[in-house]
Amino acid sequence: MSEAWAAVERSGTAPLAELFQAEPDRLDRLTVEESGIRFDFSKTHLSTDGLAAFVRVAEGMDLAGRREAMFTGAIVNTTEGRAAEHSAERGQGSPESVARANVLHSRMRALIDAIEAEAFGPVRHILHIGIGGSALGPDFVIDALGRDSARYDCAVVSNVDGAALEEAIAGFDPHSTLLVIASKTFTTLETMLNARSAIAWLSEGGVADPYGRIVALTANPEKAVEFGVDETRVLPFSDTVGGRYSLWSSIGFPIALALGWEAFETLREGAAAMDRHFRYAPTERNAPVLAAFVDRYYANIRGCQTRAVFAYDERLRLLPAYLQQLEMESNGKSVRLDGSPVGRAAAAVVWGGVGTDAQHAVFQLLHQGTHLVPVEFVATLESGHHQSEEHHRQLLINCFAQGAALMAGKASDDPHRSYPGDRPSTTILLDRLDPATLGALLAFYEQRTFANAVLLGINPFDQFGVELGKEMASSIDAGEAPDFDPSTRALMERAFGEEG
Repeated sequence: MSEAWAAVERSGTAPLAELFQAEPDRLDRLTVEESGIRFDFSKTHLSTDGLAAFVRVAEGMDLAGRREAMFTGAIVNTTEGRAAEHSAERGQGSPESVARANVLHSRMRALIDAIEAEAFGPVRHILHIGIGGSALGPDFVIDALGRDSARYDCAVVSNVDGAALEEAIAGFDPHSTLLVIASKTFTTLETMLNARSAIAWLSEGGVADPYGRIVALTANPEKAVEFGVDETRVLPFSDTVGGRYSLWSSIGFPIALALGWEAFETLREGAAAMDRHFRYAPTERNAPVLAAFVDRYYANIRGCQTRAVFAYDERLRLLPAYLQQLEMESNGKSVRLDGSPVGRAAAAVVWGGVGTDAQHAVFQLLHQGTHLVPVEFVATLESGHHQSEEHHRQLLINCFAQGAALMAGKASDDPHRSYPGDRPSTTILLDRLDPATLGALLAFYEQRTFANAVLLGINPFDQFGVELGKEMASSIDAGEAPDFDPSTRALMERAFGEEG
C-alpha cells in the first residue's frame, strides 16, 4: 500500500499547461459523460502516471470489494454494526433491503394521496422541521426544483433560534399548514423544541387538533407515537440509512409532496443511474472514483486543506451547505477502521458560494492568494428562468472564463497585476437541472464521499464527533455543573446568572 502511495507522490507536479501538451488525449481521458452530466477533470494535476498510481491505491484498499459490500447490504458501518443502505432507497441494494424500502415508499405515497384528497383538510403550507440531514436534503431539493412547480408553500426550519421559526410561519395560515417533524431518533433537542413551538402556534391559531396535522419521519416510530403522532401518520425509515444520506427515504416526504410523486421517483431514478455507473464503470472512467482521486491528490500530495464549490446556477445555491455536511461529517475523521491514526489528511474543508457573486468576493484569493485551493464549478446548459437568455450566456461565460484564468494565469512586470496561474479546477456541467440530473448529481457526491473514505481506510457512516458538544449542552440544560473551563463558566454566568 505504501508503494502505491509513493508512486502517486512520484507522479510529479507538472504544470497544467505542460500536462495538456504532453497528453494529447488528456481531455477525452479525464472527461466523463454520465446521466446528462459532463464531469471534466482535465484542468487538475492528475497525470497519466498519477492516475495509474491511484488505480493501484484503490486496488490495494479493495475499493471494488468495499463498494460491492455496501451495495449488497454487508455491515460497512463497522463502528455501529450496521449496513449503509441509502442506495437501496433508490433500488440499488440487496433484494431484501430494496423490497423493504419499496414497502415504506408505498406507505409514503398512500399518505401523500390522502393529503392531496384533503383527508387532513385543506393544505396549502408545509412546515418541515428537522436538522442536519433531516433538513438539508429536502431544503436543497425543493429550493432547486420547486421554484416554478411547487404545489405547496414549503418552509424548512432547522435552527433552534426562534427567529428561524418565526420567519418560516410568518405567511402561513395555521388552519392550512401541515407540520412535518423529521428526526431519525425523534429525540433531537433542537428539532423537538421547534416542533413543540410549532404545535403551540397551531393551537394558538385556533387549530382544535394540532396533533392531527402532524406527519412524523423517523427511524424510531415508537418514539413518534409516544410524542402524540397518530401511527398512521408516522413514516418510518431504516436505521441503516444515515441522516445525511436520507433524502431518498421518508425524509424526502416534503419533496414528494411539494413537487409531486413523479418528480420524487425521477429524482431517485437519476440517483440509481449514477449508482450503477459507480458500481460498474471501469475505474479510469468512473466519475465518483476519479473525483476521489483528485480530492486525495490535492489533500495528500499538495497539502490543500480546503475545496471550493461554486454553483453557477441560482437554483443550486444551497449545494455548498449540503456538501459541507455530506463530506465533512462523513470523512472528517482522524482514525482508520481499526482505530489506528489515518496518518494523512482526510476530508477537506468544503466551502463555496454562488456564481458571479463569489467572483466579486473571494476569487481574489483564488487567483492571487497564497493558498492553493482546488475549485469546483457546477453549471447547467439550460437556464432556469424566463429572463433574456443573455443572462444565462453571461453566467456560463463567466464560469468557463474563471476556470481558464485559474489555469492560464497572466504574467506582468507589475507584481500586483501578476497571476501565477496553474491553479486547478473541475467543471461539472449539467445538460439541464431536473429531477433526474439532480438525483444523479447528489448520488455522484455521495459515492465520491464513499470512494474517498475507502482510499483513506475510514468509516464514512458514523458521526461521533457531533455528540460531545450535544452532551455538554444537555448537561447544562439539566442544571448539572460539569467541570467546565473558566471561560465557559463565565459565559454561563453572564447569560444565565449562574455560577459555572
